[in-house]
Amino acid sequence: MTDFVVPPALDRGDRVAIVSPGSGAAAEYPHVYELGLERLRNVFDLAPVEYPTATADGEYLYDHPEARARDVMDAFEDPEIAGVVTTIGGFDQIRILEHLDPEVLRANPTRFYGISDNTNLALFLWNLGIVSFYGGTVLTDLAMQGSMHDHTVEYLERAFFADEIGELRPADRFTDEDLDWADPANLDERREMEPAPGWRFRGPERPVAGRTWGGCLSIVDQQLRTDRYLPAPEDLDGRILLLETSEELPSAMRVRQVLLGMGERGLLDRFDGVLVGRAKARNPFEDPGPEARTAYREDQRDAIADVLAEYNPEAPVVFDVEFGHTAPAVPVPVGGRAEIDPAAGRIAFER
Repeated sequence: MTDFVVPPALDRGDRVAIVSPGSGAAAEYPHVYELGLERLRNVFDLAPVEYPTATADGEYLYDHPEARARDVMDAFEDPEIAGVVTTIGGFDQIRILEHLDPEVLRANPTRFYGISDNTNLALFLWNLGIVSFYGGTVLTDLAMQGSMHDHTVEYLERAFFADEIGELRPADRFTDEDLDWADPANLDERREMEPAPGWRFRGPERPVAGRTWGGCLSIVDQQLRTDRYLPAPEDLDGRILLLETSEELPSAMRVRQVLLGMGERGLLDRFDGVLVGRAKARNPFEDPGPEARTAYREDQRDAIADVLAEYNPEAPVVFDVEFGHTAPAVPVPVGGRAEIDPAAGRIAFER
């Protein structure tokens, strides 16, 4: 089994690398990017250090996956860099993995923050026994319009400065609304919030604990299809599966198909529990309205619960946990130790 290390915590005043191992959105929306850097400085007292890919455009980044990999390795290897923060996700980060030197990363464990397409890097680091954090990207969590959510600030501070995230509490309100990044005036607006119904527990009520593996469903699927960077199946025994869907808004059937593939591959029954992020149910191009969004989330819950009941009925499942593409978001550790106690309604991430 893989031995894991939690990279050293940051201190206020530390230098953090800003990299774009995914898309070039920071170049397209510089005002959003600059707000995220300002929040790193003013909210967390960290000093962002912009690496060459941070503000490179999308065409350059696509054509130069080796440059994206080089920035990641250079940031890990620099003793003056305490953490590595991604600008945003993307869709093709898997193309940089062949350009990474695992020995450089393994010899220099550094805290890494990113969601969505950054699942690729998180799982690559997982294979090396390096815990990373699913959250904290510049253009999303940090550059939230109006102000950062207090819930996000609280847990991101733990991900930056503490040895563990500790016990979670559910948020009172949430949003999956998008405000147009192309309009700088939106930086002063606040997204529409709605009451958060709390976590939904399904399956057995037995408490479970284990190290986490997973992330964005579409990237997990990409990893499964590629089959070049997956851990040995037995290395997933006793783990806790992390899953969340993105602004792509996959149908319940699509989610079911991915999980069926994992089940038939003999992977689903290896996990002792599952944590599912609250599903995003609208994007800038599609907003079906509140009733349809509620139904979309419920259909997705049912699809996941049904497949798990077939392939792993002993695993408790928790839905609507605050991580992924909705807000507020908690930077949950990938490779960290998670505890789920359904009877107590408790989720914790502890060393």
